[in-house]
Amino acid sequence: MPLPLAAEPLPVEWSNWRWQLRHRLTRLEELERFVRLTPEERLGIAAAPGLFRIGITPYYAQLMDADHPSCPVRRQVIPLVDEAVTSAGEFEDPLGEEALSPVPAIVHRYPDRVLLLALDRCAIYCRHCNRRRLVGQDDGVIAQPELERALDYLRRTPAIKDVLISGGDPLTLSTEKLEWLVSSVRAVPHVEIIRIGTRVPVCLPMRIDAELCAMLRRYHPLYINTHFNHPKELTTEARAACERLVDAGIPLGNQTVLLRGINSSARILEELFRGLLRSRVKPYYLFQGDPVWGTDHLRTPVACGIEIMDQLRGRVTGMAMPHLVIDAPGGGGKIPIGPNYLLAWGVEKLTLRNWEGRVVEYGEPRERDCRCPYDEVWLRE
Repeated sequence: MPLPLAAEPLPVEWSNWRWQLRHRLTRLEELERFVRLTPEERLGIAAAPGLFRIGITPYYAQLMDADHPSCPVRRQVIPLVDEAVTSAGEFEDPLGEEALSPVPAIVHRYPDRVLLLALDRCAIYCRHCNRRRLVGQDDGVIAQPELERALDYLRRTPAIKDVLISGGDPLTLSTEKLEWLVSSVRAVPHVEIIRIGTRVPVCLPMRIDAELCAMLRRYHPLYINTHFNHPKELTTEARAACERLVDAGIPLGNQTVLLRGINSSARILEELFRGLLRSRVKPYYLFQGDPVWGTDHLRTPVACGIEIMDQLRGRVTGMAMPHLVIDAPGGGGKIPIGPNYLLAWGVEKLTLRNWEGRVVEYGEPRERDCRCPYDEVWLRE
């Protein structure tokens, strides 16, 4: 028997991004209109208020397979009862961001760049979220005085060249509020690059409208990293949203999280990465899942990611190969990992293996002095 929604035409407001946010699915009875819930999902939904809220745009919800609990879209947004279990080695703040926050709304982990947390709201609440301690608590923006203190920190810290605006999802702000924030960062003389982290092209593509793109293009150099995890998310609407941003001169990267039973296969990720490139989005990072409370059932062993990268190497263009990284617990930063292609490192030669498993040798040059004589001259100019 079809679900009630199957017989309903899409509302006339479907393409209005504000309508989508106002009508996010948050309760069991709303989810039942889209999927046939399993007992494990029902228990997870019942436990969610005390763990991490549920919020799914109607657009993203209609991508879910109503009959298959293993649907990769469904698994990302409908909680299971497993979330109530905290395993050894999981943390409330897995990346140690609290200890790296000199002022509210700023995380300063690397010497030349900072994370600016613009708000606490996302369009959807992913079950693998590593910032669930903050995101979705009151569904609002960070207070104006806190943002002013964050901007003041940028102005008085000349080492900062790169600002990543994240949260929450900055593209759920009004265009006017977002422009105030972006323009304020751009006005800091020593800030060279602005980046925005967002999942809006994936779950709320109608937000990427002409007004937003026209505003963002005024603040170059500006980059956007988005967050596609599965080729099922690369809909016609999502791809069009990405292409509108690229047409506005904004380079796009993608950060995929490796999720057990959702995208933990080379075949799935190959299709995703090829699809992203066709939409002019560069696969940038493939993350090992962060060890945040209640996500053990979604994380993969490190060997799984390394094996996938080994299978992809040589089968897809290098443009489609992201960096496989672990964001080290406790604020250690991103650490690249991957297959070992260097078998031996001698004084005169290296022994390597290629993607086919063939062993090759590379001879080292006789001269080892790699200083650049023009360095001093160039640095004085």
